[in-house]
Amino acid sequence: MSPDKAFVYDFLSVQGGAEKFALQVAEAMAMDLVVGYADQSAFPPAGLPVPYKAITGYTSVFGWHALKAMLAFRRHGECLRSYDTVVFSGFYAPVAVRHRAGKRNLYYCHTPPRFAYDLEDFYLDQMSPLQRPVARGLFGLIRRNYEAAIARMDGIAANSANVAQRLSDYLGIEGVEVIHPPVKTRAFRWFEAGDYYLSTARLEPYKRVELVVRAFMEMPNRQLVVASGGSELPALKQLAAGYGNIRFTGWQSEQQLRELIGRCAATVYVPVDEDFGLSPVESMAAGKPVIGVAEGGLLETVQQGETGFLINKDHFSQGDTAVHAICEAVATLSLADIQGMRAACEQQAKAFDVKIFNRKFRDFI
Repeated sequence: MSPDKAFVYDFLSVQGGAEKFALQVAEAMAMDLVVGYADQSAFPPAGLPVPYKAITGYTSVFGWHALKAMLAFRRHGECLRSYDTVVFSGFYAPVAVRHRAGKRNLYYCHTPPRFAYDLEDFYLDQMSPLQRPVARGLFGLIRRNYEAAIARMDGIAANSANVAQRLSDYLGIEGVEVIHPPVKTRAFRWFEAGDYYLSTARLEPYKRVELVVRAFMEMPNRQLVVASGGSELPALKQLAAGYGNIRFTGWQSEQQLRELIGRCAATVYVPVDEDFGLSPVESMAAGKPVIGVAEGGLLETVQQGETGFLINKDHFSQGDTAVHAICEAVATLSLADIQGMRAACEQQAKAFDVKIFNRKFRDFI
């Protein structure tokens, strides 16, 4: 634990990429980890590489979880005054910068809150007419607080060129340094080219796992393993009920996930304009090609035809077209292709290795 530096993130609630990133950075950089709140069933303190301090208690209530985190940092962020340097990350944690006048404040951006910018209409469309006015007001409140906080930062880094461009487009911030998130590439390995395809994306609408499931419903001779959780899990299980070729495992441990990746044929990952995307890099680290979408962070990680196949993003404007495109990509990827791409995949993943991240991040802080 370092008394002069802290990494501060919104909350620990699910085993997602940003949560893993916070734990990994705090451990590697010997920084204190401070979060708004934590779900101890998902993040038992005894099982974590570093301890954390939670400012307030856990909540799982949708909508309130965001407001509670933001209010906690706004009202109780004085606990951060003792640190010489704080690296903020997330949407809500940065508002605590108001308590740190005269200290060094940095921001590592996974993405601006897209529900308050380019995806606002997408999220509002998922809600009832009664919910939309309330949500629109909440989005505006979060956006104003977020922009005021980011304006007070002494330095900003983004996890991808894609996210750096968003900071330019939404907040007018130019010249942001890009530091890709770390992947422990040596922890992944090729075991075999198995008989199943793997989805590890969080089960939320913007990850478009429903399209992947629907595609494999059209391919009963192809196996799909969905190794994650999220709000869409019950609906997706119901959708795929009766299809023996589709299996849902729920969230997996790190070791279980590495085993699944190392034994799959390929991974399928088609989110909406992904920020960066750890899953494709982890797949390639195990020598496995990625069937993805040609937009967002995947354009920075997956090499078309060399380490996977990227489907034209225009195919995702309509669900049926996207399903057909995924089916076509799976059919195109032969066993010879999978084996032939192994070396290129492993080599490409090395560009995002944890050692490279650690060097760049130390220079940043």
